[in-house]
Amino acid sequence: MEIRGPLELPARREDIELRTEDDLTLVGELALPETALPVATLVTLHPLPTAGGFMDSHILRKAAARLPALADLAVLRFNTRGTSSPRGTSEGAFDGGASERLDVAAAMEFVRDRALPRPWLLGWSFGTELALKYGREHDVEGVILLSPPLHRASDDEVAAWAGDGRKVVVLVPELDDYLRPDEARERFSAIPHAELIAVDGGKHLWVGESQTRRVLTEIVAAVNPSALPLPTEWPA
Repeated sequence: MEIRGPLELPARREDIELRTEDDLTLVGELALPETALPVATLVTLHPLPTAGGFMDSHILRKAAARLPALADLAVLRFNTRGTSSPRGTSEGAFDGGASERLDVAAAMEFVRDRALPRPWLLGWSFGTELALKYGREHDVEGVILLSPPLHRASDDEVAAWAGDGRKVVVLVPELDDYLRPDEARERFSAIPHAELIAVDGGKHLWVGESQTRRVLTEIVAAVNPSALPLPTEWPA
C-alpha cells in the first residue's frame, strides 16, 4: 500500500506524561520502532497553540506515524502548557514562549530518564522559537527548524548558536507567510554552520503529500541518512 496521508505504520506507541519544574503535567506520546532499538530521537515542538498548533499538527503526527518504521527513530510528541489535542490537555496556560522553557526541559528530562539515544529538537513554526531559545541548554545533537518565523527568538539568541558546534538545519518554504529564503539567509547568517534548505513551492503549513515527504526526507537526512531513500510503499 502507498504510504501517504494519515497511514500509521507499525510502532510501539505509549501515552506518556511529562512533569515540569513548576509542577504541571503535560500529555504526550512516545513512538518507538516496533522491534529494533531506535538509532536517534526526535523531540518535537509543535506550532503556535493559539493558532491551532498541537502535538497532532500534521507533519509531527506523520513523523510519529512513519519514521519509527521507516528510519528506526523514536518520536516524542507532547502538548505544551495549556494546549489540547485528542490525547488530552496539558496543564497550565500558554505563556508566549517564556514558561515553555520548562516544558522543553521536562521533555529532555524524559529523554534522559528513558535513555533515548541521540536526541534532536524538531521544531515547527512556534516550536522553532523554543528550539532556538532553549535548545542550547540541553544535550541534543542538533536542531531541525521547519518554517521558522523568528518572531520570538532574538538576533542574539540566534547568533548564540554560532559558538555551538551542534547542527542547525533550517527548512524554509519558498512561499512562507512569515520568513522566506532570502530573508532567512540573512537572519541565519549569524550561524556560519547552519544548513539552510530552501524548499521550492513550499508553504508554511507544508500541505500535501509531496511537501510531507520532502520534510520527512530532510529530517531523516539530518538524523539517520542511512535510512534514505524513504520507501513510498509498505507491504499490505
